[in-house]
Amino acid sequence: MKTVAVIDYGMGNLHSVAKALEQVAEDTRVIVTADSNEILAADRAVLPGVGAMRDCMGEMKRLGIDQVARQFAETKPLLGVCVGMQAMFDSSEENNGVDCLGLLPGKVLAFDTNMTDPNSGERLKVPHMGWNRVHHALEEHPMWNFIEDGAHFYFVHSYYVEPADPNLIAGFSTYPHAFTAAVTKDNVFAVQFHPEKSQAAGLQLYANFLKWNGNN
Repeated sequence: MKTVAVIDYGMGNLHSVAKALEQVAEDTRVIVTADSNEILAADRAVLPGVGAMRDCMGEMKRLGIDQVARQFAETKPLLGVCVGMQAMFDSSEENNGVDCLGLLPGKVLAFDTNMTDPNSGERLKVPHMGWNRVHHALEEHPMWNFIEDGAHFYFVHSYYVEPADPNLIAGFSTYPHAFTAAVTKDNVFAVQFHPEKSQAAGLQLYANFLKWNGNN
């Protein structure tokens, strides 16, 4: 039986992610672990994350998860979720600047707190919270199998990623301008939204991840 590890560094909604994976796991065991050996022995891993980037990266470094994530991504599929996605980039401007994992080239930027709705003129709230459509930038990617272009996913975030290479973008959304909602490179796929809070589309994305072998 295959194994998917939900990486526990104390900063994610781990059990919600694990339960969602368990709903779609057919021949895969789901474990929540901070143990480096268990993570590296798994067939796939999920890097979730909530909270401030400085705290997330601090805990990853303290536990050695930063090195484990880099090593894992070299050979096996790794899925980043929300702050877990942001942590995969070079740096974030949150907390006056934080160095991140550097798995993907680019940076994490804050939403402008003075954004307005182009139709109503009303000021938009930050964090961006709620359901929003995600459009596919890579139509043929296996992680989008059985998920329609423009499907709704659930977001909660004040920051967004800006990849250095636009070819990394796998999906995008708008608030009110276009922002990157999903990225991919080699064995890495990452999403800004929360699949575990996104009902059928989110469960399908997790199901796709449990079948994805990376590198395509």
